[in-house]
Parts: sequence; C-alpha cells; structure tokens
Amino acid sequence: MAGTIEEENRIEMLKAFDKTQSGVKGLTDSGLQKVPKIFIRPSAEVAQELSTQKKQIQFEVPVIDLSGTRRKEIVEEVRIASETWGFFQVVNHGIPLSVVDGMIEGVREFNEMDVEEKKKYYTRDGKRRVRFHSSYDLFTSATASWRDTLSISFSDPPHHLDYEHHHDLPISCRDSTVEYSKHVEKLGNNLLGLLSESLGLETDHLKSMECSKGHRIHCHYYPACPQPELTIGTAKHSDAGFLTILLQNQIITSLQVLHQGQWVDIQPIPGGLVVNIGDLLQLVSNGKFRSVEHRAKSSRVGPRISVACFFSGPVNGDKIYGPIEELVSQENPPVYKEVLLSEYVVKFLSTGLDNYRALDYYKV
Repeated sequence: MAGTIEEENRIEMLKAFDKTQSGVKGLTDSGLQKVPKIFIRPSAEVAQELSTQKKQIQFEVPVIDLSGTRRKEIVEEVRIASETWGFFQVVNHGIPLSVVDGMIEGVREFNEMDVEEKKKYYTRDGKRRVRFHSSYDLFTSATASWRDTLSISFSDPPHHLDYEHHHDLPISCRDSTVEYSKHVEKLGNNLLGLLSESLGLETDHLKSMECSKGHRIHCHYYPACPQPELTIGTAKHSDAGFLTILLQNQIITSLQVLHQGQWVDIQPIPGGLVVNIGDLLQLVSNGKFRSVEHRAKSSRVGPRISVACFFSGPVNGDKIYGPIEELVSQENPPVYKEVLLSEYVVKFLSTGLDNYRALDYYKV
C-alpha cells in the first residue's frame, strides 16, 4: 500500500512539473537550491557508481580525420572504431565552424528566450514536427532527466530535403537549424558510405537501404544543476536508429560511453563531432558493428548544449529491416530477426529510455 501511495505521489509531481511547460530551466530560473524528488536517482545506483570510480583505466575514444585522400585508411579506422567502441569523433568533416557555432548559439537563444514564447512549442504530441519538452519519457522512466529538448523532424514530406518552407521552426534558431541540417545530412551520407565499405559492401549500400531517409534533430539544453551527483542529464541507453551525429559545446565534459565495463568521458574537440552506431545498424550488420550504451552527466556548470542528429530510416512507412544478405552465411548465420520499422519505433517511444534494450527483443 505504501508503495502504491508513493508512486501516486510521484505521478502527481510529474504532472505538476509538466504542467508548468517551463522545463528544467524553469526550475533553475526560480532559484532552486535542491533537486526535486522526481530527478533523484535510486540511492543504490549512486552508491554503486561511487564504488567503481576508483577502478578507472584511462581510455580515449578514437578520433578520425576525414580530410585528405587516404580513403582506405579512413575506412579501416571507421571499421575498427565501429566494431570495438561503437563510438568515434570526426574532425575535418566538412561542416564549417561558423555553421557549427551558429547551431549551438541558436539552441541557446531558443532556451533563453521568454518562457511564454517557448511554451508555444511545448507538447508531448509525437506527431508534431517541432516539439519542446523535458524528457520525452517523463512518465515512463524511473528518473526524470535534467535537461530540456527541442525536437525537429526532417523525416516527413514535405519537410524532407525541402529547406525552403520552415516557418514552423522557432525564429530564434530557424536559419541556423536549416543550415546545419543541410550539412549534417550530407555528412551522414558520407559516413554511411564509409561504413558500407568497412562492411565490405558497395559505397551506396546503406544509403540504398534508406538508412538516411529523413532525420531528426534533438537540441538538448542541460542547465547547471545544484546537486549533480543525485541526478542524470540523459540516462544510460543505446540509440535506436542507424547512426547518430552529435554536436556538443565546449563548456564541460558530460558525455560518457560504456567501454569495457567503465564509463569513459568523451572530451569535446573544437569543431569535432561525435558519431555513434545505433541499434538498427548493429542489427543489419548482423552484430558486426556495436551499438553501445552511453549517457550524459549533470553538472554544476552550465548550460551544456548538445545537438543530436538521428538517422533512423523511413520511420512512418512499412519498411522491414534484417541482417544484410551479403553478411549472412552458413558460417555466419543471422543473429537477429527482421523488424517492421514502424512497430519498432512505437515500441521505442512507449518505453522509458533507461529501460529500453531494443536488440534484446529481436535476437534469433
């Protein structure tokens, strides 16, 4: 009975927070000194983390220079990173520094504008192309995340590849988002070409599978937290799609990847971008590439801003994905079953990020 009452109280607190439509920044702007209970992680989880911090081995996430004509070497570096880490950073990727900086500044301006203006975009309607919210899984996760998010979809007609009609985007970040989207889509296709070759396939193989058809941009804003040791910016998870390209500002190291059983910091590189393999790419590569868990810590310093571009395929269609035929043989049988992408997406959106393990559902 006590547990039921406690859960009911928690739900009421979640509803009250959501009703403000002001997000986490609204809490910090009010002069908050202590973190509300809905953001506090289980004490056992925090204690376990503290006990393992002393056993750290120094690792560094691979950094790959995409410049020059050394195609074979780059393909090999991408292959090794995708098989062993599931993460790597890229430099000299072709996106101008002015575009990168403009994207970060646009996200900052949106989050720091008048709260009544931001509320115009606040919604939990997944069908809305532009959505401002705090934790899409607020009511399904065990702990609320210490961040606010502006999500923009470039996946559905007429928006896909149509950069002339974007009046529904907030004016504070409209031009910067459209410009960044053009560049990051091109980079995404270039990376898919490198990944195809590293699988021993033709350069356009993954693109021809529509892995890059449409993309979504999630702009995360992590305000400074008065008790960061109790909270989490983004819970431990793996990405559901094919490929993610992440831009983060240089203010602090918060992004971590789980490697060999320990959390490894991904240090921001000026002008650099973080790339990681998603669950669907692990599935179609028949387990050759790794989609690994990662998270973002909270910090007393802020705001931290990150922009994640997700390439998840034609999410609203009837596309079916399974292990690529050329990668399957008697010696290397299928590890995963085929998935209907639209059902896969629904399952993802109905589960808390901290409890979602996509590939477990589809193992043979």
